[in-house]
Amino acid sequence: MEGLEKGLIGHLRVIRDPRVDRTKRHPLESILFTSICAVLSGAESWEDMEDFGSLRREWLERFVEFPHGIPSHDTFGRVFAQIDSEAFQKSFLSWVKSVSLITGGQIISIDGKTLRRSHDRANGKEALHLVSAWAQANHLLLGQVRTEEKSNEIEAVPRLLEMLDVKGCIVTVDAMGTQKEIAEKIQAKKADYVMALKGNHELVHKEVQSFWSDPELPESEYQSYETVDKGHGRLEVRRYRISDRIDWFAGKGEWKGLQSIGMVESERTLGDQKATERRYYLSSLKADAQEFARAVRGHWSIENQLHWSLDVSFNEDQCRVRVKRAAENFALLRRMALHILKQDTASKKSLKRKRRQAAMDPVYLEVLLGKI
Repeated sequence: MEGLEKGLIGHLRVIRDPRVDRTKRHPLESILFTSICAVLSGAESWEDMEDFGSLRREWLERFVEFPHGIPSHDTFGRVFAQIDSEAFQKSFLSWVKSVSLITGGQIISIDGKTLRRSHDRANGKEALHLVSAWAQANHLLLGQVRTEEKSNEIEAVPRLLEMLDVKGCIVTVDAMGTQKEIAEKIQAKKADYVMALKGNHELVHKEVQSFWSDPELPESEYQSYETVDKGHGRLEVRRYRISDRIDWFAGKGEWKGLQSIGMVESERTLGDQKATERRYYLSSLKADAQEFARAVRGHWSIENQLHWSLDVSFNEDQCRVRVKRAAENFALLRRMALHILKQDTASKKSLKRKRRQAAMDPVYLEVLLGKI
């Protein structure tokens, strides 16, 4: 497939082989290509990659070479533990930019996820935590950076933003990333932000909460928008409100580009049970309730379309790869496979069924690879 040679395989070739010459029995591009195809086909371990290679060797040799046979599972593990994870990600991002277009106004969501089984407590190593940027409209991972703990997301988000071209986009972050420095960084990248606000900024949270809790707040002070979702005996009403009347906010000047504050009230009814929750936001957007609602809903997609898919369809939380570079590189393989699978919009099958079909049917695996 000529497209593969110029596309994915071509981008993989720029990764420097970290091995010494005497250990380079298997070409690096062959190892990388086999790994991606294996993960597309359901592989969740180095052993699975070896098995896939052995069963599909004739098919794989149409694209890459195996002068010394299929690499062993130990070889897969050793190579991915040595590959520079930043270089691997750069090749991924280069490939993504070559096949996808991020346009102005898109929602770019930033959030973190812990790979729960990647810890190595015997050696004092905590589980790997990855902070990812997700393009909601394209169902596309734009980048990820690792951090040792969830609390370190604050320093990870600026590093991630440095890698991205988000000009004209709306960047959404959860409460952990709601920091003045991050707001300034997003504005410096010529993007807007919608930041969730919780108790980590106690005073600001209380001020915004007080504004939206005023029973005498006139409707002329804000814009509103409402959505209603029904299904499986559940009724959920979401009320979005946003206001640019924030001259009263003493800290306004400390948040670069701040133009509005928002509130989402979610009212869920299931049978006789009713629950109401309010969430608050800071934003550089002008007061437009529908645009605010689009940004908030877009941020939820990183949980529903990325994190949930990785756990349910790729079993990520159960992966026991623990060497940090290997764990991070395997995580990127899963995200590459997720992107490729989501490009198959003609099939209505679940991700799990697509992976199973790719394992059983090389023709379908070629269809998937042909979409990149």
